[in-house]
Parts: sequence; structure tokens; C-alpha cells
Amino acid sequence: MSTSFPSGPFGDGAMFGGAGGPASAIFDAMDQLRKSFEQRTGPSRMARGDVRSAVITLLAEEPMHGYQIIHEIEERSGGAWKPSAGSVYPTLQLLADEGLLTAEEQNGRKTYSLTGAGREEAEIAAEKPAPWAAFSSRDGSTHTALPKAGIDLAGAAAQVARTGSPAQVQEAVAVLEDARRRLYAILAEK
Repeated sequence: MSTSFPSGPFGDGAMFGGAGGPASAIFDAMDQLRKSFEQRTGPSRMARGDVRSAVITLLAEEPMHGYQIIHEIEERSGGAWKPSAGSVYPTLQLLADEGLLTAEEQNGRKTYSLTGAGREEAEIAAEKPAPWAAFSSRDGSTHTALPKAGIDLAGAAAQVARTGSPAQVQEAVAVLEDARRRLYAILAEK
């Protein structure tokens, strides 16, 4: 019995078509794609005050329960920001302690709404861009749609490489080459 470990994190790569096989190249491409999107500009993590501001901004529109707040922030940021329950619920409690909102039990859930003092705070917050606005471009699209689509495409390509027949792999290569040409054609339209 040998106590030595395989050379790579997944052994010799036999599971993925051998070292240097098509799946290996796809995993390398996926890693490069992921790294290129990690280098993008703009906020990647929101600050604690942003959760507070987002909660106040949303509750100024209508009363909501905690899950609605989390979902609405995620939706308005195009999926780029989904605060955890561990950041939203303590913020709601803090705002209640400050007298800026009240909680009322409705249908088995706490629904939060702003008090008069909370509405004053919301008016002040309304003078600034909403916290999720940092994720939107001028035309309303998000900065996250393209990276997500690229990563999803790379995942599908990796799946074909792992489980597809040689003919399916060749067909996938043709699709990817066509997609690459079409993407460059979009840039050429400028």
C-alpha cells in the first residue's frame, strides 16, 4: 500500500479523459473565465449599511416580510447581491429597536412596516441611489448577466466533455466555435 498522493488534485485525470484531455482543457478554460469575471470592477460584497439602506428603501414602498426583502434585493440587483438571512433579520431587529419599523404577525409571518420616524429615514435614503443600483448599467441591464451566462455555458461544455460521445463532443466544439465568432461579431458592430 502506497502512502503517496496523486500529483494533481484529482489524481492523474483519468476520470476526465486523461491528463491534457478535452475535459482538462475545458476545466482550464472555465477557471480562466471565472478569474476574468472576478477581476471586474464594481462592488462584490455589500457593506453592512447597505443592508440597512436597502431594507428601509423597500419598506418605504410597502410592508414586507424578511424573505420578501431578501428576494427583492436579489431581484433588483440582477442576482448579484443576495443578502443572507443572517444579515437581514438582525438589521430588521435593530431598526425595530430604533423605532424605525414595526413588526406585525400576518399569516404566520412577521410583516415589517415603517413607522413615522422610519418614513423620515426613507426620505433621506431616497436622495441617494438605491444600494442595488451599483449593479445596474445605464440601460438597466446588470453586470452579472454575461458572467453568469458564460459560466453556465462553460458548465454545459464540461458536462458534454465528461459524459458525451466523441460525436457529441465534436458537435459541442462546433457550437462553441460558432458562439465565439458571433460574440466577436457583436463587438465588430460598434
